[in-house]
Amino acid sequence: MPHLPRVTVGDLLGSRSEAFGLSLELLAGSEGLGRPITSPHPQKTGLSLIGFHEFLKPGRVLILGESEVRFLHSLPAGERTERLHLALACDIPCLLVTAGSAPPPELLDEARAAGIPLLATPAATPSAVAKLMSLLEDTLAERTTLHAALLDVLGLGVLITGESGIGKSETALDLIARGHRLVADDTVEVRKQAERILIGTCPELTQHHMELRGLGIINVKELFGIASTRSSKRIELVVQLERWDPAREYERLGLDDAFYEILGLKVPLLGLPVTPGRNIAILVEVAARNQFLRTRGHNSARLLAAKLEERLLHDASLTDEDATEFGTDKGGDT
Repeated sequence: MPHLPRVTVGDLLGSRSEAFGLSLELLAGSEGLGRPITSPHPQKTGLSLIGFHEFLKPGRVLILGESEVRFLHSLPAGERTERLHLALACDIPCLLVTAGSAPPPELLDEARAAGIPLLATPAATPSAVAKLMSLLEDTLAERTTLHAALLDVLGLGVLITGESGIGKSETALDLIARGHRLVADDTVEVRKQAERILIGTCPELTQHHMELRGLGIINVKELFGIASTRSSKRIELVVQLERWDPAREYERLGLDDAFYEILGLKVPLLGLPVTPGRNIAILVEVAARNQFLRTRGHNSARLLAAKLEERLLHDASLTDEDATEFGTDKGGDT
């Protein structure tokens, strides 16, 4: 089941913000570290400092850039306190002062009084906003867990699904032996990024490991080298392994598009029947190559069908002409 993680200001401070190049320091309002951040989009509205508080949205970090801090310093102390008091009465999770600007003492006092954390960063405002958005989009992303295997096949993220015991791990191992890279086996954590991209990763505990029936647990990184694994990959194709059913009629031309829905997004789906004698790994590799062509507008099945239709129309036209000519020259019934 998909879920939305809960993020607080304290989580933001204790997160891997340094990995995103964003250094954060708490200046005041430590009692409000439990306030939730519900949106990855920060807000920067100087209008709130002149009375237009309706522009402040709850759950979004308020950015105070160099221009806002300079404006506050230009106000008389009493007026500065009044305007900050009104602005901080809104339901915002925290404030972030950028560009290493020195906040006025009234801002620290009002942040403490309102219980709203006041953070600071030396990063310039545009850089701080971009890095904060990236960090929050990653942290607040909608997530789910799938029972599948995920591999990087020729640069394409291929998710292999199917019922337990169908051969997902064996297919993945065969692909790794052919030079492709493992992301996750058995359990794939998926998060939605930027509302249209699905990123798959492996749980930290089982990273680089695979379970093979009859063989046990193996470490792919140790057996095949560091180039045989990667930490994450965008999911661009789903291959669903199915047990062969002699009574079922399978797709033979590939004209119909099928999709697999993950977190509300549709991913191209290919169903592969599994039967003795079929090399599933090679078929998955060919499917990845074929998907590359499709994303570039080249659909082999549809091109062949169009050529066939054109030939049939051409042959039908010639037949009509021959019949007309025969009827006219020989006096037949046209």
